[in-house]
Amino acid sequence: MTTHDLTERQQNVLEAVIHSYVESAEPAGSRTIAKRFKLGVSAATIRNVMSDLEDKGYLFHTHTSGGRIPTDRAYRLYVDGLMARSDPTLVEQDTLRRQFNNDNSPIEDILRDAAQVLGVLTQELGVAVAPSLDRAVLEHLELMHVSAEKVLMVLLLKEGVAKTIFIEVRSELPREALASLTMVLNERLGGLTLEQIRKTLPERMRDISVEPQTHELINVFVEEADQIFHVSNEGTSPVLLSSAQMLAEQPEFSSNDQMRSLLELTERRDVLRTALEGRYGPGIRVTIGWENVDPKLSAFTLVTAQYQSGSLSGIIGVMGPTRMPYQKVVALVGHTSRLMSEFAQ
Repeated sequence: MTTHDLTERQQNVLEAVIHSYVESAEPAGSRTIAKRFKLGVSAATIRNVMSDLEDKGYLFHTHTSGGRIPTDRAYRLYVDGLMARSDPTLVEQDTLRRQFNNDNSPIEDILRDAAQVLGVLTQELGVAVAPSLDRAVLEHLELMHVSAEKVLMVLLLKEGVAKTIFIEVRSELPREALASLTMVLNERLGGLTLEQIRKTLPERMRDISVEPQTHELINVFVEEADQIFHVSNEGTSPVLLSSAQMLAEQPEFSSNDQMRSLLELTERRDVLRTALEGRYGPGIRVTIGWENVDPKLSAFTLVTAQYQSGSLSGIIGVMGPTRMPYQKVVALVGHTSRLMSEFAQ
């Protein structure tokens, strides 16, 4: 979204209303804006501009107050076109960096601490997803005889993970046929992620030229690809959350219903897992209110970034109400993702 459909005065007033509402959680009135932000125009002029912004869908007002509240559309315009980019303060950077001093800690422990510090610094809910082996790359596989009716397959992943699986066959395969099939499988599957293998295995096995005795084993691979090319944490990487206490103390969760919705999200985590696992890619992702696919997240904003752990990747960020200090949050999330990538190599 761009600022092209707003005049400079409308942009200034909208930005002031957003800052006022984010800081106070109170609808912003024209007199408050005129007094606090020194825009060089009267309260009456600001009131007219706010009315125009309401007509355009950027503000709304409740029946109990004459002040205005930003809409999701306003926050989107602010993030995309009005918000100045900045870095975290030196104190914030130092606080974050201290979480990465112990290189020997498991990555999930580092992630959990990072999410907790993000939650404290932003007063939102820190969220993180550990790297998923779904994106691990197959380096090499081996097929070995175990018995007349059993073959052992060893998957070696570039991330240093190995997996073994026993495959049952109806008759013993000649050693030469097994070696030939191993070579073909490495040619066709090596360098692919486990996810890519599962999705494309039938096509990659089509027209394969091997000894007739190995066709039964090939059929097993195709029919059971989801189980064979599956590693334990794949697709179920844990969602790690900071303490929800500070988020729960925000005005948006003052009612029992709102608090119940927040607790359900943090306790069940399936909604968050689905949302977070769809956020891989470069840059910082900001999803505001109704932009979230799941209606359960319609009152929330998710700000996340991808980090790298070797050739794998995960997600770090925060979740909070749409009334969020976006400039600060975006800066902290971006900085944390860079620190994670630096220390998780």
